[in-house]
Amino acid sequence: MSDDEEYEYEYDEDASDEEMADGGNDEEEEEDAFEYTDDEEEADDVDVALENAYYNAKGTRDTDLIEAAEAFEGVIHMEQEALGGSSDGDGVVYGPWTYKSLKQLVKLHFLLLQSQKPDGDKVMKLFDRLLKCIASGAVSPNAVEKGISGMLERVSSLYQGIASGETETAVDPQLLAKSVYDATLRVFHPSTGSSPNERLWFKTNLKYGQLLYEMNETVKLQLVIRDLLPSSGDASGMSAEDSSSVGGGSSTHLMEIYALQIQLYSRQKDNKKLREIFTRAMRVQGGIPHPRTLAQIQELGGKMHMASREFESAGKTFFQAFKSYDEAGDPSRLRCLKYLVMASMLHASTINPFDSQEARPYRDDPEIVAMTNLVQAFHNNEIKRFEAILRRNEGKLMDDEFVREHVEELLRTIRTQVLQQVIGPYTRISLEAIARELNGIPVSSVESLLVSLILDGKLNARI
Repeated sequence: MSDDEEYEYEYDEDASDEEMADGGNDEEEEEDAFEYTDDEEEADDVDVALENAYYNAKGTRDTDLIEAAEAFEGVIHMEQEALGGSSDGDGVVYGPWTYKSLKQLVKLHFLLLQSQKPDGDKVMKLFDRLLKCIASGAVSPNAVEKGISGMLERVSSLYQGIASGETETAVDPQLLAKSVYDATLRVFHPSTGSSPNERLWFKTNLKYGQLLYEMNETVKLQLVIRDLLPSSGDASGMSAEDSSSVGGGSSTHLMEIYALQIQLYSRQKDNKKLREIFTRAMRVQGGIPHPRTLAQIQELGGKMHMASREFESAGKTFFQAFKSYDEAGDPSRLRCLKYLVMASMLHASTINPFDSQEARPYRDDPEIVAMTNLVQAFHNNEIKRFEAILRRNEGKLMDDEFVREHVEELLRTIRTQVLQQVIGPYTRISLEAIARELNGIPVSSVESLLVSLILDGKLNARI
């Protein structure tokens, strides 16, 4: 057999030499070619047995979660016996199969939270065991980062799914998530943790901050933001121009912190601080924030512009948020598209937002059809149709608090447009006649519209 053949079939070099010498005909002689000591053979047998037991346990997950959990505990016990430790208590000796099995046990008990017998305490005990295994140094940093990142995603998905009504559980998912985040932060704290890891600490703190925002715990959220800022270069004292020069990795971190801050200030309706942070965020260069992070910042920036009646800027910002959500594959893009359409109408723009290449595919979406029809009626000054669409789709449109806040402003905008169109050909017209053309609104409302137009210099007339 040639060297090329040996390489192609990946034979062990020692085994190949023996085969060439003996002819390779006798199976017993071939086995004799592998000269292992008893200890090496025993270690290999144990490792193979552990691997088989682990994958057999994984194979049970789809049929019986309880049985799978017992099987993974069996793998841990088997490895402890092999390493001379105990399955629980202070005598635990951690090995690779113990780490893998603990990770699977935590995942299984997350799934069991949605069953008839959820046990949040059991989840936390298993997660603490997993963190002790990591703190022992038995697991490589890459494996730790990958494993814990996956756990954090599962925790946030659990409480977000329950908040949206997609899943149900008797355990309070937010309190469970808080316990998981607290335990993780203690272990990975860069200076005081038993297994310092700044990247995992930062990632966990961001998720913790988002949870606190969902729980409306404003004071604790401010403390989390204060802790996060130094790790990103402490931009709290930077000017907008200075923050634009932060390095790539720090830029990404900054954007994630800014997203938290902007959510906080938006809820507090602190437009001054919101505008300051939004301006900083839009000046940051470098880094690659997740499109969803960017979309959150842009969406709340659009709402900030709307609150200041900067409808043109709001429309542009909502459009960027819509594109970012679309890039992230986030269904929130449809919500942002509604806001974009609304800002466009309030700006009295003659451009139909659905003419853009990005928005066109969604014009017939069931959630968007009402807004599509509103835009058409708005641009055609069909006030009766406009109001009929609002009434017919009151549930779909009015369920959104932000849309509800601006409906009166939308009606005022289209009434103003129609009023200008109605009185254009006349030198004299009664208020009652105008009121009839505006779908029978009170005369007092007509007077209010006329006064606004006269004061704004858009109408040369007397009442």
